[in-house]
Amino acid sequence: MPSLVMPTPKWSGGPQPPAAVSAVGLRKSYGDKLVLDGIDLRIPAGSVFALLGPNGAGKTTAVKILSTLIAADDGQAEVAGHDIDTSPQAVRAVIGVTGQFSAVDGLITGEENMLLMADLHHLPRGEGRRAAAGLLERFDLTGAAKKPASTYSGGMKRRLDLAMTLVGNPRIIFLDEPTTGLDPRSRHNMWNIIRELVADGVTVFLTTQHLDEADELADRIAVLNNGRIAAEGSADELKRLIPGGHVRLRFSDPAAYRSAAVALGEGTRDDETLSLRIPSDGSQRELRSLLDWLDSTGIEADELTVHTPDLDDVFFALTSSSQPEETAR
Repeated sequence: MPSLVMPTPKWSGGPQPPAAVSAVGLRKSYGDKLVLDGIDLRIPAGSVFALLGPNGAGKTTAVKILSTLIAADDGQAEVAGHDIDTSPQAVRAVIGVTGQFSAVDGLITGEENMLLMADLHHLPRGEGRRAAAGLLERFDLTGAAKKPASTYSGGMKRRLDLAMTLVGNPRIIFLDEPTTGLDPRSRHNMWNIIRELVADGVTVFLTTQHLDEADELADRIAVLNNGRIAAEGSADELKRLIPGGHVRLRFSDPAAYRSAAVALGEGTRDDETLSLRIPSDGSQRELRSLLDWLDSTGIEADELTVHTPDLDDVFFALTSSSQPEETAR
């Protein structure tokens, strides 16, 4: 399927915001399997960027490259202004990474997990204890701090995992499928935590298979398929790429319905419910045009509803030819 990459919008509010993460032409292969085929990214500071794709699309590989865990075969990337190849230590000093699989040690308590991370960040003992206590309170884990992490629920372990990531006060966080396996309440709690982080100026690079998650959180979304960015844009921009959007007009007056049906020849009629379905991308311009037309003709609809494709439609349309790859990548 041809790429449907949305053009990067021109910034009209003064200087363009700095990029927290940027990449040009990233490529990575494992043997004869091409995982990333020259992807470009630009993620403004203080925003949420979501990378979507089926299993094996290369999402985790992208995170590992940008977080300096593995090297790309080709291409360039900067994180917080530091080149990932020439300044990996500087990159690691400003990022946090929460992977698909929890880094929590179940044999020790939640507090001990936090203090271990503080030691790894070379924080002085007093500062490390204050940081651990503050984060345990922030993530509602103070009551369980002295208990072995193995006794925590899935949602508690994920919160502890993210709290451990924040010990070093990173300004850029990579969250690789952070809510996989969580129940709906725990997922929503994690969403609120992510929103709070962004409100504090943190940049979040999120990979997820939960399309509602990307819709709720992300300022910009890219769909990765067969190693390439198949489409990129805001959630609304991506939804407008897929046909099927329409406006539904419902009438209680049969005469008004018939008049509208004749005048709007492109609409699909439903004589039983006295409703018309009119193709539309749901944009403000099209809706204004339709409402102006109704006003000018004196035709009054009793109900107007806008239906647009959702991210599920976008995902399936753009990844229908995907081939799975090893989960670890």
